[in-house]
Amino acid sequence: MAPPPLLTLKDIHLTFGGTPLLAGAELTVAPGDRICLVGRNGSGKSTLLRVAAGLVEPDRGERFAHPGASIRYLPQEVDFDGFASIRSYVEAGLGPADDPYAAEYLLGELGISGDDNPRQLSGGEARRAALARALVAKPDVLLLDEPTNHLDLTAIEWLESTLQARKSALLLISHDRRFLETLSRTTVWLDRGQTRRLEQGFAAFEDWRDKVLEEEETERHKLDRKIVREDQWMHGGVTGRRKRNVRRVRELKAMRQEVRDRRYVAGNVRLDAAEGTPSGKLIVETSGVSKGYDGREIVSNLNLRVMRGDRLGVVGPNGAGKTTLLKLLTGQIAPDGGTIRHGANLEVVTLDQRRDELDPNWTVADALTGGRGDQVVINGKARHVASYMKDFLFLPEQRLSPIRVLSGGERARLMLARALAKPSNVLVLDEPTNDLDLETLDLLQELLSDYRGTLLLVSHDRDFLDRVVTSVLAPTGNGRWVEYAGGYSDMLSQRKGEELKKDERSNSVAQRKSADAASDTARIPSKAKLSFKEKHALSTLPGEMAKLEKEIKALSAKLADAGLYARDRTAFDDATSLLADAQRQLDEAETQWLELEEKRAAIEGAD
Repeated sequence: MAPPPLLTLKDIHLTFGGTPLLAGAELTVAPGDRICLVGRNGSGKSTLLRVAAGLVEPDRGERFAHPGASIRYLPQEVDFDGFASIRSYVEAGLGPADDPYAAEYLLGELGISGDDNPRQLSGGEARRAALARALVAKPDVLLLDEPTNHLDLTAIEWLESTLQARKSALLLISHDRRFLETLSRTTVWLDRGQTRRLEQGFAAFEDWRDKVLEEEETERHKLDRKIVREDQWMHGGVTGRRKRNVRRVRELKAMRQEVRDRRYVAGNVRLDAAEGTPSGKLIVETSGVSKGYDGREIVSNLNLRVMRGDRLGVVGPNGAGKTTLLKLLTGQIAPDGGTIRHGANLEVVTLDQRRDELDPNWTVADALTGGRGDQVVINGKARHVASYMKDFLFLPEQRLSPIRVLSGGERARLMLARALAKPSNVLVLDEPTNDLDLETLDLLQELLSDYRGTLLLVSHDRDFLDRVVTSVLAPTGNGRWVEYAGGYSDMLSQRKGEELKKDERSNSVAQRKSADAASDTARIPSKAKLSFKEKHALSTLPGEMAKLEKEIKALSAKLADAGLYARDRTAFDDATSLLADAQRQLDEAETQWLELEEKRAAIEGAD
């Protein structure tokens, strides 16, 4: 006999003006359940979770919680009001019979000090404190709203293993695919105010959802065709066999009402990046680069080369220096030691994870147009801002809405819209997946896969990294970073068996470099040296490359004139041809210079 449910929601209705947010939603949580709640941004997932937690009263419907069941809720936004320390905040989650030591244990596991003022925490620290409070009592039901937000990969993997070991029933919302696939055994889909339940984990959800929507579309077409037939009958007269005709008129009226009440699935975001002129073959090269703050070395002796078309993922725990590393690579800050060389004709567009560049008092239209008119130029074509907003699922009436009233998902989509509207050949994305729903993540992945420029990506989303990047740069301790070929899962495979202490890792890196140097020495004859022609090329190529870069810049500026094509087609064609030729020459010069530099360095190492 199945155990009685711990939590039940039945026929939940809730409206915040306009279209109902919840229209008959239902939910059952039994002991041992592992349920993921999925749906588009704005579909009401967080609201339904708050109803389940007893924090929101529905307009209609029933909520039943088993009298002996303990329920804990993790909100997206944490409220520390009334707590002087993190410890007091976490201990407030303990029940009368719970072990007080559990609070201290979880604080230690999550790497936060219980004595700190909670109002001075970073986003990641606040999320870990909230998790400690939710987990401290080992409740019967855990309601988790985006538990992985602001967590680094180490903390996400710790949370996964901790939740897998718990006996608590889980109901969770997350945009992290890998997290959902690992933990869920049941999927509840909230769509247009109603819930559908699949007794399988998230891995099976998307195929099932597509099948449901396909069947729904088929039924919709059948209904539309039936209405057309009945309309034709109506126009043919309703006098014969009156009783039957009255029934058909009534049925036709009901079918038309069904069509009027129909709620369509929200459309998908349309993502299209404005691409700039092609960059040079080399994007950035670092040699022996170091950077530190307050006596702590963030980057030490970094040797890295990023070429055109590379997709480099940067991972690591919070505070490891990922954002600092991006700023070094893009020239926003200077290194303390070593050299950084940037390629030619770089057009860099950055998406900042903090979204600091968004003024809360701007309107949505101002954010997209810069407050200049009502046009957005994408790939040389002017579009009305309302049309461009529609691509990112904004309603026309939101054009004049201040940014401060937007949800987290809407702000994330707005930042994407701003970044993708700017011409670029290098995209720098710092945590772009925060607050995006799964459908938008799919489209962003497709866009980045088709993007012809270079990508530098910081993310804690393991599935997204596996789908997008071609190599991963990860810290190994003491400011040292190592590049691994492939995605995040490939990196884990390559690092398997290498979980050593920091000093042992540093020794292994040094030994590997020594071995590489010895190998290079063995390959080069002891009396090898550069020829006169090679020395001459090595000394003159930088000047030639600088000249080509200047020529490319001038030609690009000339072609940026939107009226040139219509005014002087011949000049436009000549400039286009010269630009392509200069770019080819620059690529060849860069390749030759890099090969000679490597040969020179190997010879000097052999000496």
